Amino acid sequence: MRYPEGGGLTAERRAFREGIRLKAGRRFAAGEKTVVIAKDLRVSVRSVERWRRAWRESGMEASRSAGPANSPTVTDAQFAVLEEELGKGPSAHSFEDERWTLARVQTVIRRRLRVSLSVATVWRLLKRHGWSWQAPARRALERDEHAVELWKKEVWPRVKASRRPMGAGSSSRTRPASP
Repeated sequence: MRYPEGGGLTAERRAFREGIRLKAGRRFAAGEKTVVIAKDLRVSVRSVERWRRAWRESGMEASRSAGPANSPTVTDAQFAVLEEELGKGPSAHSFEDERWTLARVQTVIRRRLRVSLSVATVWRLLKRHGWSWQAPARRALERDEHAVELWKKEVWPRVKASRRPMGAGSSSRTRPASP
């Protein structure tokens, strides 16, 4: 199921679910059984058991929503530090060439911010802050336009051509000449 905020629940849906947990908390205080509460609130017994355990340990405050599950693990202040580090370039972080890869950004985040993120999370973090993949600003000086055109005209048609000659075939593997 997809959600409008790109993941997690809307604020209204979180409030609705929190209301159900608060109702369950009042019923815990009244001494009702887990199965009855689950049936009346139309939730699973396991959820009610989990809520009851949290209610016993922390009271009604445990029923409150902790906020969206997809909240960013890197704060805006930390991302500002990351942008500054990325601005220094890959060679400043002892990488052999001037390419930023997601794995390299992940390494910088781990070293500088002391936060461990997956490569996919690094990509989402960069995308959320308006970063995109690197594209060359200009063509390579070594590029030979004449050789490229020659390859397109002579080599590409041969590579693109079908490997099998088109013609009548047979669906039988054992007797290819059968009618």
